[in-house]
Amino acid sequence: MSGNKASFSIKKWSQDDQPREKLLNKGKVVLSDAELVAILIGSGNKDESAVALCKRILASVDYNLSELGKLSTKQLMAFKGIGEAKAVAIAAAMELGRRRRGVEALDKQKITSSRSVYEFMQPIIGELQHEEFWIIYLNNSNKVIHKNQLSKGGITGTLVDVRLVLKNALEVGATGLILVHNHPSGTLKPSLADKKITQKLKLAAQSLDINVLDHLIITEKAYFSFADENLL
Repeated sequence: MSGNKASFSIKKWSQDDQPREKLLNKGKVVLSDAELVAILIGSGNKDESAVALCKRILASVDYNLSELGKLSTKQLMAFKGIGEAKAVAIAAAMELGRRRRGVEALDKQKITSSRSVYEFMQPIIGELQHEEFWIIYLNNSNKVIHKNQLSKGGITGTLVDVRLVLKNALEVGATGLILVHNHPSGTLKPSLADKKITQKLKLAAQSLDINVLDHLIITEKAYFSFADENLL
C-alpha cells in the first residue's frame, strides 16, 4: 500500500508526465487543463496526484473553465487536498484569465455592431451573479472614450440615475451612449423596466444632442440588442 501512495508524488513520475517539466520542454499549449491547474496547486493528496485531483475538480464543472472560475474558495476547499492556499491560487489564476479577456476587449475600442459591444462587455459583466448597469460613452467616430458602472444591484434589478448618465456624458464630451446590463438569470427577454429606462434615457439624451445608440442585455453566452430588434 505504501508503494502505491508513493506513486502519487509528481516527482516520481517520468519527466514526460510531470506538468512543470512538460511545460518547460514542450511548451504550455501541449498541457491539458488539468495539468495546468496541477501546476498551480503543486501537489495532490495521499490518495491521488495533483493532476488526478485537478481532473476531479474539473469534472465537477463539466471541464468548463468558465464554470471553474465561478467556484468560490470555500467550494474549492471542499475537495480533499485543496487547502486555503491552493484554493486562492486557483481563484487568482481564474481571475487573471478573466481580466486578460477584458484587456483584449479594450483593444477593440471602436464599436461597429452589437456584437462588438457584447465582446467588449461580456468579460466584465457576463458571468456575474448580480445585476450591473453600465454606460459606454462614444465620440463621433463611435470610439469608446469612457465606460462606467452606473449601478450595482441584486439579482432582481438595479437602479439607474438618468441625471448622472448625462452629467458624465457632458464631462467626457460624448455624442453617443450605449446602455448595457446583465441578466444573471440567463434570460434575454427585456423586462418592462428595461424598456422604460431605455426610452427615458433616450428622450433625456436627445435634448442634449446625445444619441442612445443601443441597449444590450448580456448573459454569459448570448446577448439581446434593442437596436437589432428595433426597440429604440
